[in-house]
Amino acid sequence: MKVTIAQMNPTVGDIKGNMKKMEDVLSKTSSDLIIFPELYITGYPPRDLLERREFIKKVQKANHEVTLLSKKYPERGILFGTVLPNKNEYGKGLYNSAVLVYNGKILIEEHKSLLPTYDVFDEARYFDPSSEISTVSFKNEILGISICEDAWNDPDLWLKRNYRIDPIEILVKKGATLLINISASPFSMGKDEIRYRIIRNHALKHKKRFIFVNQVGGNDELIFDGKSMYIDENGNLIDILPSFEEFIKTIDLGLKNPVPFTPEERISSVYRALVLGLRDYMRKCGFKKAVLGLSGGIDSAVTCCIAVEAMGSENVLGVSMPSEYSSEGSVKDSKKLAENLGIEFKIIPITPIFRSYLSTLKEHFEGRKEDVTEENIQARIRGNILMALSNKFGYLVLSTGNKSELAVGYCTLYGDMSGGLAVISDVPKTMVYELAYYINRESEIIPEEIIKKPPSAELRPDQLDQDTLPPYDILDRILHLYLDQYCTYEEIVKEGLDPETVRWVINAVNRNEYKRRQAVPGLKVTTKAFGTGRRMPIAAVYE
Repeated sequence: MKVTIAQMNPTVGDIKGNMKKMEDVLSKTSSDLIIFPELYITGYPPRDLLERREFIKKVQKANHEVTLLSKKYPERGILFGTVLPNKNEYGKGLYNSAVLVYNGKILIEEHKSLLPTYDVFDEARYFDPSSEISTVSFKNEILGISICEDAWNDPDLWLKRNYRIDPIEILVKKGATLLINISASPFSMGKDEIRYRIIRNHALKHKKRFIFVNQVGGNDELIFDGKSMYIDENGNLIDILPSFEEFIKTIDLGLKNPVPFTPEERISSVYRALVLGLRDYMRKCGFKKAVLGLSGGIDSAVTCCIAVEAMGSENVLGVSMPSEYSSEGSVKDSKKLAENLGIEFKIIPITPIFRSYLSTLKEHFEGRKEDVTEENIQARIRGNILMALSNKFGYLVLSTGNKSELAVGYCTLYGDMSGGLAVISDVPKTMVYELAYYINRESEIIPEEIIKKPPSAELRPDQLDQDTLPPYDILDRILHLYLDQYCTYEEIVKEGLDPETVRWVINAVNRNEYKRRQAVPGLKVTTKAFGTGRRMPIAAVYE
């Protein structure tokens, strides 16, 4: 049997657009079975669109149209992810489903059994779990169809499982000869290797061939990397599709020539993910150009390089906004970066505006020393200038803050936190440097002066980040243990870290939740990003 894997990049809510792309695939391929990802018709994740009755009606109409479309392509099965109604008198009323149509008929409607409700997932909010698991006969095969999380509860791989059942095991017991999993599995560093291990373990344990079809593309903060694959009954990887790009490939299931699995290189995968996430965010939101502040620092430099890779140099505007505290290199290094990238570059000094602010507030601040208030005014002036350019020309403002700063509140609300997308908000500062060296791997794009200079907000004389923050290597290590590994204060200190520094970092993270709640959406590349995947209270007392 020949199977076509359609590793697609759907747009959430764009049912007509997703359907058109499906028809394009069908018109260009000829195989026994064509497989599309999880919730392909709606795009993933559709979130509260699923609570709108008119949206669900359009989905049902599209489902019917796919069934009719299968008549146009006889002898060709179409397996796709969609939403189906649950007609029971209890429950949410919807299923996350996989539908197989053939010659104008529905052969099976298989519903997702395991509904994830952790990290960025909230499927139990919208869907009911399947009440039964079934197989279907198709062209001399018995297909065992599962949906994403259904494949993630193998008892051989987890010390503690999230669910009582293993749907893959049930499908095998019901006679499945070919296992298929349609998925919308988001990217995070190293996840491609975890997926491969999971799928391979199922194939090897049950002695069954396994096809995994994953979505690709960026949808809001989530990035999907694809890497769909086919593994034979002996656990051999027979074929794997490229990461971070839409790809259509037809596979002969009789092939026995294995290929090696090569895990994504860590920094390369993060860079490619951020490029894809930014490109799709702009494209799907209707933005053609981006604008960002260039401070002469490494964060804005890396963000600018990602923007150019994603949208082209002609679609990026860099703005230097020096103040009386800006170093000479602030403008010079920013200009050199802009020249290296070939982007438009503007210099808009903020000193006159800043002095006007101080003059206006002088009598109201009388008797009080200058402090962080005056620093934040400068950041907010810069944010307002960028937003003005955005309003006037329709550009998307890119926020350039990193995860380390966002974690401890070393950022200004309505200032450097302004924007439409935070490109590197899930990238720790130490990794920002790694990205810079990756960008410069063949030639100097980011000036060496930017990489080597000590980080500074340049909001007061001779200011350095390290005057306020622990060294970034120590800060990032503590943040990883606290945020990603859920370690306690005592456990972190046992790692050999200074108790007072650990206490300061944890307290800073906890008391700045109110800032992060107001931050712009940020692209997720680690296992635990700020945003929808981390839901902490603001008005609370906790240590």
